[in-house]
Amino acid sequence: MNKVLEVKNITKVYKKYNTNFDRLKEIFFKKSYHEEFVSNDNISFDLYESETLGIIGINGAGKSTILKIIAGVIAPTSGEIVKHGRVTALLELGTGFNDEMTGYENIFLNGRLIGMTQEECENNLEKIITFSELGQHIYEPIKTYSSGMKMRLAFSIAIFSEPKILIVDEALSVGDAHFAAKCTKILKQRKEKNMSIIYVSHDLNSLKLLSDRLIMLNTGKVVEQGTPEEVINKYNFLIAKLNDDDDTLQISQQNTNAFGTFDIEIKKISIKKENETLVDFVTGDLVDIELELYSKITTDDLTIGIHIRDKFSQDIFGTNTFYQNKKLSVKAGNKYTCTYTMRLNIGVGQYTLGAAVHTSDWHTELCYHWFDNALNFNISGTKENLFIGLCRLEPSINFIEEK
Repeated sequence: MNKVLEVKNITKVYKKYNTNFDRLKEIFFKKSYHEEFVSNDNISFDLYESETLGIIGINGAGKSTILKIIAGVIAPTSGEIVKHGRVTALLELGTGFNDEMTGYENIFLNGRLIGMTQEECENNLEKIITFSELGQHIYEPIKTYSSGMKMRLAFSIAIFSEPKILIVDEALSVGDAHFAAKCTKILKQRKEKNMSIIYVSHDLNSLKLLSDRLIMLNTGKVVEQGTPEEVINKYNFLIAKLNDDDDTLQISQQNTNAFGTFDIEIKKISIKKENETLVDFVTGDLVDIELELYSKITTDDLTIGIHIRDKFSQDIFGTNTFYQNKKLSVKAGNKYTCTYTMRLNIGVGQYTLGAAVHTSDWHTELCYHWFDNALNFNISGTKENLFIGLCRLEPSINFIEEK
């Protein structure tokens, strides 16, 4: 597979001054009056042709800095970026736009700034306007645009500049679901034509859907890379760890998909149909999802949850006892079984089941046991009417002849 981008040992150090006068004193007195902040610390990775590389991390991890360095907006303190083709970046909304000019005029301004020729701008003008869906607003000043309208125009210009590498930083989170889906579709089409993408988002589902590989940054360093599923599991652990004041959270030695304090532990997970443990079902089967637990502590603030994901690791359903208004308590040294009884009204396909035991409504508060991909199961068919998609909604149909 051909490399289209090489990020080699990139470090970016910022100087932090308390006042502008300190900056001036440093120039004249040749003495340090600043503190150093390392935003990127020896970051290295490669991007390959037709690949979508997702970058994930908490705020302040260094994501935006590395994107700006790749895009050429800022220079690294040390290291090297090797590009094999045109790079177009969608960073802060409005970057490269003149607010006083119309959207039409900004197509040429922004297009030239990201490397398009005048001829390329003219040839793609109608495609950009049509894709942006701005209509007559294209002849109005950018300063009258909403953030969603700016995103539409910026994305449309970027995608029709035909870059070898497209960088997208949270841009798809602005605007409506219709346009986001439209963007996702054209990104997939461009990938088939060998365009590579670097995608940064806090939306875990979109990262799973779009990315072939994920990198996780923390405190300016690459701390994890691998499949979206693997890296997002580690990201969930990192988020939970941030609230772990007592430093009790750990990753399971037996299963890297699991982490927690393990004060309350999931010992076994199974899906049963008519008391028989199975992994193959048909749509609409009534099943019992059983979680067997052991508690080392006594608490009256316990939440037990489950989540189901499809073969693309997309969350298709999740709930917990907190959301179901079930107040649970446990005593130290006791075993418990929690059973979710439900119909599997989902479409044909492969799925994974995960579970979590924690306090309050979400695992980031205090997580006893988070267990991703606890088991796989299949929906192999439906015994009633066929349907398309993931969910069986069971509509009624009324058809009458008008008189």
